[in-house]
Amino acid sequence: MSYNTLTLAGFLSALSYDDLPEVAIERCEALFLDWLGCALASRGMHPLPLFERYARRMGPSAGRSQILANGERSSAYFAALVNGASSHMLEQDDVHNGAVLHAGAVVFPAAVAAAQELGRSGRELILAAVAGYEAGIRIGEFLGRSHYRIYNTTATVGTLAAAVAVGKLLSFNQQQFIHLLGSAGTQASGLWQFLHDAADTKQLHIAKAAADGLLAAYMTAEGLSAAQNILEGEQGMGVAMSDDADPRCLVDGLGSRWALCETSFKFHASCRHTHPAADALSSLMQREGLSHEQIVAVSARVHQGAIDLLKWEAPQTPYQAKFSMGAVLGLIAVHGRAGVVEFADHLYRDPRVVAFSRKVSMKLDAEVDAAYPKRWLGRVEVVTVDGRRLLCAIDEAKGDPGNSLSRQEQEDKFRSLVAFAGALNADQADGLIERARSLREAPDIYRLI
Repeated sequence: MSYNTLTLAGFLSALSYDDLPEVAIERCEALFLDWLGCALASRGMHPLPLFERYARRMGPSAGRSQILANGERSSAYFAALVNGASSHMLEQDDVHNGAVLHAGAVVFPAAVAAAQELGRSGRELILAAVAGYEAGIRIGEFLGRSHYRIYNTTATVGTLAAAVAVGKLLSFNQQQFIHLLGSAGTQASGLWQFLHDAADTKQLHIAKAAADGLLAAYMTAEGLSAAQNILEGEQGMGVAMSDDADPRCLVDGLGSRWALCETSFKFHASCRHTHPAADALSSLMQREGLSHEQIVAVSARVHQGAIDLLKWEAPQTPYQAKFSMGAVLGLIAVHGRAGVVEFADHLYRDPRVVAFSRKVSMKLDAEVDAAYPKRWLGRVEVVTVDGRRLLCAIDEAKGDPGNSLSRQEQEDKFRSLVAFAGALNADQADGLIERARSLREAPDIYRLI
């Protein structure tokens, strides 16, 4: 048994609501609201209806757990599956830079589904979510930068983060958390290869991570045993899925460093790797008073992870465009935003965006690469029609902890997401914002949403 895994499991089992600082509770309520907006905004979007039909075919016709996008009820397992798929659809869900983990997209679908089925309160949900974030972020940091090159961390580590959240709702002890990590870790998977084909697999990644985490927790509660050293063992995740695993990360600052509070809100509706350059270009254009017509070329100075992931130079769908530096910077330059509306309305209908995207290139930057993933730096160089070469650098993208969205910006984002999908009217949106902001007061999650 590894000391680090044992210590992490002990921390998770002992953690109580009273241990949580106010800043972590408030952050969890804000992240819960952010997740709700992302999940509801995917209503009717491909491929979500495929997951909904699968849940109707294979799951029960009724249950205590809610599928958010269509309002239907099912078992906790199928609600977690479908809500996981919907949470990551628009690329607006939260992310932790150091772990490169979208924790909310996996933790909340599993935890809410289980909390509804088990009749848990808002405080119990907050405690579970915090546990899932704290464990997931540290496991993501443990697996390191090399893991993300091949594996989608939110799919792999997300399985364990979701499992921990549900395990906390089930009041697991230290030994049960060790078995839980073993059962979740042995299921963890998710490869980036789908990006080469613009496939729908990313939604399957997140759906399975949430549902498989819940599965691991419920089976552990039934007494299923699992590997005792799934993270650090000689045939465990660290060896199998990483070249630079650092076991010290698993216990870094437990109880004093609240990693959940380091999580970023996503401002742009695109792959996070585009955000620093998008903010740098926006800042430069405002500083210099430039229009998109005055720009001849843009060089985005990036880390290697951005080059590896942003495959699409000539995207053919809005989702491909979310993984295209040119498309994102084109929307920023022409329309000033790269939100859900801009991707839906302007990407292919506006020849100015397409033309600008062809002016964009990426270049590996040693400073940016060395800082990643702890810090995601934004650096752009712009060449203007009159021959000037202009530089702009930003050190914290919009939404990062040091440049976070204000409370009003968070709520405006939620309203825009649910309005985009027609999921809620204005009064319903305001009501849900109020309930999410007071999640700690909810006696039962079943009727919260």
